[in-house]
Amino acid sequence: MPRMADPEKTRVGGLLAQADRPPSPKQVQKRRLSAAMRQVIERLVTTDAPEAELGAVAERLEQYAEHLETHPRRTRLEGFAESANAGEERGFFDYSPLIGLSNPLAPPITMREQDGRVYGDVRFGQAYEGPPGHVHGGFIAASFDEVLGYAQSLTGSPGMTGTLTVVYRAPTPLHADLRFEAGVDRVEGRKIFASATLRAGATLCAEADAIFISLGADHFKGMALRASRSDRSEEGQA
Repeated sequence: MPRMADPEKTRVGGLLAQADRPPSPKQVQKRRLSAAMRQVIERLVTTDAPEAELGAVAERLEQYAEHLETHPRRTRLEGFAESANAGEERGFFDYSPLIGLSNPLAPPITMREQDGRVYGDVRFGQAYEGPPGHVHGGFIAASFDEVLGYAQSLTGSPGMTGTLTVVYRAPTPLHADLRFEAGVDRVEGRKIFASATLRAGATLCAEADAIFISLGADHFKGMALRASRSDRSEEGQA
């Protein structure tokens, strides 16, 4: 049996509950802007708008991108999914490229935990197309990594992906309700073994197995600190 931590007694378990807490006013507006950007991306991929309109909009977006540079940036520690395991609650939920409501790159996947299993619901839009009418396999693999990463965090000793194996069983349709299901199979020392499936209704689209290597919160904090120092060094040379 996998070694599961009591979610009420671990920091990770407490962080999972953060998803149910009301967002701050700033988060509300950031999520709203990200949702609007997702709509732009979805429609831009297939639009046949006239050249003049595309040029005018591009210019306005370029101006706003320059304006955003005038505002302070959040810390590096908040910017990656594993930061939730290092004590930064906002990082895991809002800024992930796959589940983050404040990240316009995210589909996003909506995840929940029930009885030690993790479930992720998602609809991939046109921007994620690979084969005609279907999801690109690379996005499926990345989604498995995120869902399995969420599942392995329930052990209370989360780590980083060591290996990820994906078997594609059937093409995964775009614009369809999809369901990921994942769980921890066993823990052997620092190795956490987990597996997951992806289904479109009754159709099994893909399966995945992963091994995570438990590293501890200090390791993630150290990674973020080194990245921040690198950013400051690059800014100083600019």
